[in-house]
Amino acid sequence: MKSLLRKKTILSCIIAVFLFAGITAFGGKVSHKRHPNLAAAQTLIEKAVNKVSAAQAANEFDMEGHAAKAKALLDQAYAEIKLAAVTANKK
Repeated sequence: MKSLLRKKTILSCIIAVFLFAGITAFGGKVSHKRHPNLAAAQTLIEKAVNKVSAAQAANEFDMEGHAAKAKALLDQAYAEIKLAAVTANKK
């Protein structure tokens, strides 16, 4: 049972990393010149994702999926910040 949970957690982590990489690779980054506060928030989210990944590795990915879920929510926040900048640019 624990082995299955570990496999699910590792798979969730891999998916979260690819989602985050996709967001940042396809123009999800906010312009620091136009929106310095939003860009700073995105940078902090990137750091948070890295810290959660480090915590997962330190705990052998045995966090029952909570860390992976946290990373997925951070990815969602990152994308919402980009959408906020896009909306502000329309004004």
